[in-house]
Amino acid sequence: MKFLLLFAIRSYWFLIPESKRRQCIFRKSCSNFVYEETFKNGLLKGLSALKFRYQNCASGFIIFDNPIDGKKMMSLPNQQIIQENEIAKRFL
Repeated sequence: MKFLLLFAIRSYWFLIPESKRRQCIFRKSCSNFVYEETFKNGLLKGLSALKFRYQNCASGFIIFDNPIDGKKMMSLPNQQIIQENEIAKRFL
């Protein structure tokens, strides 16, 4: 089953050019993240990563400056905070 998810992601990469794909709010694209998680940790971790990215890679995020060190941070719709090194460069 793990290989079906990996195959689906690789098919997506092959069939849809990068310029036509939806822009991700994370530095590592959603498909790359899910592919790596599935490849390294198996199907269940891959599906969990897919669910997390699907729920949080949408509108509803807020970018703000950390009051302590001034670095950018992002609050996701599920109230999780991610650091500047995980935010896509186009938002910084």
